[in-house]
Amino acid sequence: MSKVGIARFLGTNCDRDVWQAVQAVGLEPLWMWYQDQFDWKGLEAIVVPGGFSYGDYLRSGALASKTAVMKSVVEAAQAGVPVMGICNGFQILCEVGLLPGALVRNESLRFIDEWVDLTLTHANPYWGSSAIADCHIPIAHGDGRFFVDPDQLKEIQDNEQVWLRYKNNPNGSVSDIAGVMNKEKNVVGLMPHPERALFEWMGGSMGTAFFASLPRKEGEQ
Repeated sequence: MSKVGIARFLGTNCDRDVWQAVQAVGLEPLWMWYQDQFDWKGLEAIVVPGGFSYGDYLRSGALASKTAVMKSVVEAAQAGVPVMGICNGFQILCEVGLLPGALVRNESLRFIDEWVDLTLTHANPYWGSSAIADCHIPIAHGDGRFFVDPDQLKEIQDNEQVWLRYKNNPNGSVSDIAGVMNKEKNVVGLMPHPERALFEWMGGSMGTAFFASLPRKEGEQ
């Protein structure tokens, strides 16, 4: 069965949700502990989940970006393995330089916990493809405002790296950006939580599509 690695840090709290999301689409989740490097060659994809790694001390994602596991995540990403960072995971991927920009304090200076509507700007070949257009999933963050300077914004727009936008911007993100990709399109980050929208009893099931399009070993459905 195709395997998906899930990173865990002190303070990660969405790891079990991601585990269930991976299982829900017929893939095999594997834990990746923050103190360990690992052999990523047997993985079809990697998820860096949300939470409050290291209690958000110093800066959200900054301490987690220095861990052993992230050395392996960076190696895997540079080799073309699909990687997704959700919320705190998005912050961590920006901190290690796999994604452009930074996530800073919400414009309201308040923690936001609500459901949001997203529009797909450029489809990603691994995470959701075109199936996540106009999706409705939750957010929960205090440092979720995506920021880049005007030159960087032009660059990521020219390179079609903007993945998702908010329909009604909840946090003041530049250009309503909710998710971005790297230039190679195998690394993505988003502030909303697709793993919290897997089944209708959760409030909606649109998050499943983010995981269902992941590559699988030859012969697997």
